[in-house]
Amino acid sequence: MLTYLAGAQIRRAFLDFYQARGHMPLPSASLIPEDPTVLLTIAGMLPFKPIFLGQQERPAPRVTTAQKCVRTNDIENVGRTARHHTFFEMLGNFSFGDYFKKDAITWAWELLTQVYNLPCEQLWVSVYEEDDEAFALWHNAVGIPPHRIQRMGEDSNFWVSGPTGPCGPCSEIYFDFHPELGETGIDLDDDTRFLEIYNLVFMQYNRDAQGVLTPLAQQNIDTGLGLERLAQVLQGVPNNYETDLVFPILAKAAELCSLDYYQASAEQKRHLKVIGDHIRAVVHLIGDGLIPSNLGRGYILRRLIRRAIRYGRLLDIRGVFTPILADVVVDLYTEAYPALVEKAHWVQQVLLQEENKFRKTLETGERMLGQILAECPEQISGQALFKLYDTYGFPPELTEEVAQEQGIPVDWTGYRETMQEAVERSQSAHQTIDLTQGGVLAELAELGQTTFLGYLQTYGTGLVLSLLAEEQPVAQVAAGAEVRVVLDRSPFYAESGGQIGDRGYLSSSSGRIRILDVQKQGDLIFHRGQVEEGTVRLGDTLEARVDEDLRRRAQAHHTATHLLQAALKAVVDPNISQAGSLVAFDRLRFDFNCPRALTETEVEATETLVNRWVAEAHTLQVEVMPIAEAKHRGAVAMFGEKYGAEVRVIDVPGVSMELCGGTHVRNTAEIGLFKIMTETGVATGVRRIEAVAGAAVLDYLKTRDRITRQLSNEFKVTVEEVPGRVATLQGELKRTQKEVEQLRSELALTRVMALADQAHDVGDKKILTAQIPDTNPDALKGAAERLLQKLGEGAVVLASAAEGKVTFVVAFSPALVKAGQNAGKFIGQVAGNFGARGGGRPNLAQAGGIPLDQVNEALRYAEQLLRG
Repeated sequence: MLTYLAGAQIRRAFLDFYQARGHMPLPSASLIPEDPTVLLTIAGMLPFKPIFLGQQERPAPRVTTAQKCVRTNDIENVGRTARHHTFFEMLGNFSFGDYFKKDAITWAWELLTQVYNLPCEQLWVSVYEEDDEAFALWHNAVGIPPHRIQRMGEDSNFWVSGPTGPCGPCSEIYFDFHPELGETGIDLDDDTRFLEIYNLVFMQYNRDAQGVLTPLAQQNIDTGLGLERLAQVLQGVPNNYETDLVFPILAKAAELCSLDYYQASAEQKRHLKVIGDHIRAVVHLIGDGLIPSNLGRGYILRRLIRRAIRYGRLLDIRGVFTPILADVVVDLYTEAYPALVEKAHWVQQVLLQEENKFRKTLETGERMLGQILAECPEQISGQALFKLYDTYGFPPELTEEVAQEQGIPVDWTGYRETMQEAVERSQSAHQTIDLTQGGVLAELAELGQTTFLGYLQTYGTGLVLSLLAEEQPVAQVAAGAEVRVVLDRSPFYAESGGQIGDRGYLSSSSGRIRILDVQKQGDLIFHRGQVEEGTVRLGDTLEARVDEDLRRRAQAHHTATHLLQAALKAVVDPNISQAGSLVAFDRLRFDFNCPRALTETEVEATETLVNRWVAEAHTLQVEVMPIAEAKHRGAVAMFGEKYGAEVRVIDVPGVSMELCGGTHVRNTAEIGLFKIMTETGVATGVRRIEAVAGAAVLDYLKTRDRITRQLSNEFKVTVEEVPGRVATLQGELKRTQKEVEQLRSELALTRVMALADQAHDVGDKKILTAQIPDTNPDALKGAAERLLQKLGEGAVVLASAAEGKVTFVVAFSPALVKAGQNAGKFIGQVAGNFGARGGGRPNLAQAGGIPLDQVNEALRYAEQLLRG
């Protein structure tokens, strides 16, 4: 009889077990990884990859974690199998050059059999086919009979970090759900009987480009035990979804659609499982700082949210439900991830906004998809797939799911071709040279590094290490040449962390270069500029002088950005976090996560608070310290930035503390004044504030003053009366526009009614086809309906070209509709004959996209169909 353990107990027992054996317990890393090669944290070892590759110092010889992970490569299997998830937790113990196979194997067995009390006879083991050492340890040190240790090939039991680099054999532990079936003919890949619960990776080799393995000087251990999988075993449930880690979410979702989970159909259970899995994933992703978008990891988040919403719709859940289920997730993970509680309100706001937005998209997209399937039930074309996404925002993956449910294939090749054509049309024609490509930077890296002097001074001297003209190394440059200069020392700040690079001059007695931009590649600072006079040679010593006025402007804007973030947290929401920034000489731009627009009162209060801190003259404290200490003190890190073992902390005492490598004022009083110019939305859940500080405020006020004086003179009113005068003019303009539109409609109607005499009799009905110039779609519809009223029973087809766009409108009388005719299908047939699309109601429909030079031919074709 297995001992029941809750998910939280399983997690705690694992961490306690390895902590008692000298492992440092570390918190889960973010789901948004520092590794740029992956979008999300997909494995428990990913945060330690730089350590395994020798790129980073180990935090301790041995550590243990419960790591949040998200994988979407098998998203179609979520809800269909017993154990596929997007979000899961991986419990792991790691050794960085400390213990190796024997301890990893014996501890894993001790944990499973003595802590979790799994029956020995229900555990099977696999080893790499050539790993005799692991086989011997399992048999001799643990006591497993040889027939319960299976040797497997490289595909399943050999871990690699990439084409080259650290690698090693694996050993996996399986639980047998049906030992009564005997111990012959065993297939550990049979997931109806066996469940892999623990994987031990023995990192002992380095593989070179030729595939040759050489032993590593430092051998490592990397393990992973699936929390949800072990919970399924210990809680005696048929699948991971019915464990206490997921089931409360399913139960709440079932309650929202008046279902009893255990009485639900198989299809309803699958829908509930998808919702439960995806909500769990999105809550943790948003809690880690991710927001929905149409790119990269943001698109993965949006796709998960939208899939959950659609499955909720299939279950007929009424009203917004994702924020309600998010509450359940937060409650489930309060103990393990307490920071999630602080983010709960923010998570709800993001989900609320995304669900409200997508419900409208879903309704429109499903309606359009229904029309597409009705017109072409054999296949959804690539063009239709792209149009649903590009025009209506309906995700192509969702279109494919709907189509699969009806057994209809999707033309992905056509979709990709259509997408590529659209991309090529929108791409700009310019190309840029990236110094990180090719061999130039590799050669320059051998020069060492540029020592940055700019925190303490704006003037210095430096030796020319390299000159690049047209991205190629040269020995000298003369007047007029554009050049990139690398010095051994420089006071110039290179663009980083949102702050643009310094401007200024590099000079000597023989030449002078005006610096227009400064960038950093690796440890080298590249000064881009133009030689204004003389000649500069490789090996020259140059005087480097930063434009101090521009530096002061950048410093004021950078410190003001820190104050702005603190003020937004105090005034609007403490969960606000930075989503991007620009620190320039003339302004600052600050993007932040917020699901709604700020009120005018909030904007004013934020601006007032920043100016109060400026006036209080806080002296900034700058320290370099270990990142762990900085985080312990409460320093804020910018989302998406990478930090080393030691970080620079900018502290405005009592106001703000952030990790930052930029340049700042020494005292907030140097900022002088702060003014918010605009507050706008830039993406779903992301707002943007543009502001000015210091000397830039005067520039801003001068511009505004000049504009208002010009308006005052133009309107011949005082400055204070300008807003009222503008409002009056706007009102007059709106009235005039309405009058013009009314006159256009009346003119169009007059033209149309004169056409009534051109109608033809077809039996006891009348039909009329005609082209009316320069009439918008609404006026064209109204004209068609009025004409039909005058003609009586019959049909009217009108076409018009307005603003370069062709519109077709068809109106059918009640008798035609009653006889089974459908205007929507009719116009679809006409438009389809000319490569366009149309649709609408049985009595009134519209089409667009027919080429201008084929309008008359389309009208003739419509008349032929009507006569038929």
